[in-house]
Amino acid sequence: MQPTLDLLILIGRPASGKSEIIDFIKHLPARIRRERYHLAQLDILDDFPMLWVWFEEDALLTQRFNRPRLHTDEEGYFIHPDLWHLLIERIELDYQKRKRDHSSYHRHNTSLVEFSRGSQHGGYAAAFSHFSDDLLKRSVVLYVNVPFEESLRKNRLRYNPKRPDSILEHGLPDEKMERLYRLDDWQTFSQPDPDFLHVRDISIPYSVFENGDDVTTAKTDLLASRLETNLQNLWLKRHKE
Repeated sequence: MQPTLDLLILIGRPASGKSEIIDFIKHLPARIRRERYHLAQLDILDDFPMLWVWFEEDALLTQRFNRPRLHTDEEGYFIHPDLWHLLIERIELDYQKRKRDHSSYHRHNTSLVEFSRGSQHGGYAAAFSHFSDDLLKRSVVLYVNVPFEESLRKNRLRYNPKRPDSILEHGLPDEKMERLYRLDDWQTFSQPDPDFLHVRDISIPYSVFENGDDVTTAKTDLLASRLETNLQNLWLKRHKE
């Protein structure tokens, strides 16, 4: 069987194209996915569903039980900033349970970890510090790069108020986008090395998927070739270590 990447961390601003990349990969034939993209069946670990559950719980507590909110204030911001790090710890926990329960887990699965972090809540440097050595040593990172203005534009376009919990159709008000995601620490986090992120004493291969021209919207051929180039780059870096 064609060997594949164990774990892909997919990061970037909201509405940068991450969810569309995942949707594209999920619809690839298994042979193409393995041979051209070095990916097994995707097992997705995304912090958005966890985050949304907290919003729903807080709404139920106040509206149905007349109790104080546990996670967020009335404007939807976290009461405690370290809840952003708790989400990363939750992803880590879910990943370790999968490995515990399936002895040949990575023979059949590539874990795909997806999240966004702005500088306002610690950035990527803080988030990565909450992953275990075991997870990081298995990982490669793909950062989807768009200017903040492009992220804001696509966030507005994709938002469906009838499905605010949808992976492909959720969105944030402009004010929240500005406050939480305008500033992004990717440049400073990745700047020391053009090929590897460094967390503790671990070197993690990374690549940047440039999406300022929005190839993730209705440009399947361009998306396919750009993603293949990036994942081939990550595969070579992983096996050059």
